[in-house]
Amino acid sequence: MKFAYDDQNIFARILRGEIPNKTVYENDHALAFQDINPQAPVHVLVIPKGPYMSLDHFARDASPDEQLGFMQAVAEVCRISDLDDGFRAIANARAHGVQEVPHYHMHILGGRPLGRMLQG
Repeated sequence: MKFAYDDQNIFARILRGEIPNKTVYENDHALAFQDINPQAPVHVLVIPKGPYMSLDHFARDASPDEQLGFMQAVAEVCRISDLDDGFRAIANARAHGVQEVPHYHMHILGGRPLGRMLQG
């Protein structure tokens, strides 16, 4: 599958500092910030700093250091957000996955019981 990264997407613009965000955590390879439309008491987006469009693109093409840095950011967000009682991690991909921004991102949601993810 061929990927054409859109460097004008909102997350690319956030990474360049063109759009402000409420940063929760940052390292060399990832940025975590509060979602502007939270669906739970804790709703943080974790994005890689590289130009990856989806989870499979990131898993296939990101370097081991980028992948490790991203996962360390996820772990740190969970620690900072005190999600010991549990959380949900969601990564939507492309049209059928209802991905709204074409830059790989993981939603970390928690702070209350979230119920079943899918019904029926």
